[in-house]
Amino acid sequence: MNKLEKKKLIEKYKNYQKQIFEESLPIDRELFFQLFDYLDERLEKRGCNHDFSLTEEFFKDKDINITKVLEFLEENGGYCDCEVIFNVEEKFEE
Repeated sequence: MNKLEKKKLIEKYKNYQKQIFEESLPIDRELFFQLFDYLDERLEKRGCNHDFSLTEEFFKDKDINITKVLEFLEENGGYCDCEVIFNVEEKFEE
């Protein structure tokens, strides 16, 4: 396999991984960006309690299955509010 073929294969794999990630989202991508902004702002002021209290607060008045969202966050390395920012948000930037 030459370099060009290898590069194309790697690109194809990355696109496939992105597709799988997108299909696994339990809520709209834009709502995740709103959550990240909300957490950034609140964590800067309050710090992290090492739970999902701010994430739960964000979704409180929204018609969202919070259990599915929390499962998704944990599956992607977010086990508390600050880890959502440090581990999950970066997956949306890839």
